[in-house]
Amino acid sequence: MRFSGLKRQAAAAAIGLVLAAPVMVAPVMVAPALAQDLFAPRLYINDRAITEYEVQQRALFLRVLRAPGNPEDEALKALVEDRLRQTEAERLKIKLTEKDLTDGLAEFASRANLTTEQFVTELAKAGIAPETFRDFVAAGLLWRQVVRAKFLGQVPISEADVDRALEASVRPKALQVLASELVIPAPPGQEDAAMARAQDLSDSLSGEAAFAAAARQYSAAPTAGAGGRLDWLALSNLPAVIGQKILALDPGEVSDPVSVPGAVVLFLLRDVAEDTAAEPISVSVEWVELLVPDDAAEIGRIRAAADDCAMLQAEADGQADRVTLTKAGIGEVPGDVALELAKLDPGEISVALTRGGLRRMLMLCGREAVLDPAPTRAQVRDRVINQKLEGLAEGYLEELRAAAIIREP
Repeated sequence: MRFSGLKRQAAAAAIGLVLAAPVMVAPVMVAPALAQDLFAPRLYINDRAITEYEVQQRALFLRVLRAPGNPEDEALKALVEDRLRQTEAERLKIKLTEKDLTDGLAEFASRANLTTEQFVTELAKAGIAPETFRDFVAAGLLWRQVVRAKFLGQVPISEADVDRALEASVRPKALQVLASELVIPAPPGQEDAAMARAQDLSDSLSGEAAFAAAARQYSAAPTAGAGGRLDWLALSNLPAVIGQKILALDPGEVSDPVSVPGAVVLFLLRDVAEDTAAEPISVSVEWVELLVPDDAAEIGRIRAAADDCAMLQAEADGQADRVTLTKAGIGEVPGDVALELAKLDPGEISVALTRGGLRRMLMLCGREAVLDPAPTRAQVRDRVINQKLEGLAEGYLEELRAAAIIREP
């Protein structure tokens, strides 16, 4: 389940980057007629209006989160989904308590190592009203309760499911997975089509041979020519949403679609290996991202010239908008980036991702393992339930969208 269509892992990583250098909006005098236009309806969802002001505010918020896609288009799409969620919650007589909302706001702000009040203050510097943040979080929390109320009794959870997830949580370093990937591009405006194709493939593919053939035909990843086959990956190097999807599979099974920024990914599990001597850990990663022209010769030159992260940063030649250095817990890294970093050793480079016609050159600077307290069995059970509910939630929202009357004023 999402916070207004935005993957929480991507949001958390982006918050840490942006709050260090917030979007600055110069104060302006707004004419009365223009101010009135801001609160005019932009779209109606059944009998609920979305105003121009809400769209502009949500777009600003998505810019601060550095969410993928066109901010205004994504804002309107997210607000439509919020209205559908709110209407369904009212139909089911589900409401958030003030404590639920307060805890949710605090948890979201904590990803930037801020209190709720500090986070709201930082957003205000970008011209974002507290209500925009509150509505964003409330819609996600409310939807989670709606989905659990509707589907919880329909999700089978065995003790074996919990045992396996507990093993992965307590000793993630102990498990390595041998998997294959199939990456379907989802550029702005084509996300629904990409998800539909991925779901069709997930439902129809069975076995490694069929998956490999589909990867060669449909995948946009560099592994497509090899049938999507990846080398062994440590489970601790993968974000939880991906690791749990893979670990829930039996060999030869295909995962449900996993949304990452700009793409939808399917995985096939080939094998699992275990090291019983491993310690409980969480992993943080540090990496450099350099935007470079989509030119094989230039990419080859940079690869040859940059042996470490400092040298890769120097290739930006003082252009700060081309390069970023980031350190984050693996659960806070956007899924597309985390998947690429999981394939790398320190000093290695990936150029599989793109942005705006440029290649995103990623170099892993290092990984750091940190001992973590083991989760309780109840926490793990809840995590497994949420994982299984996520796929049902996507279909549920699409049913609500199909039944809704969406019109312009």
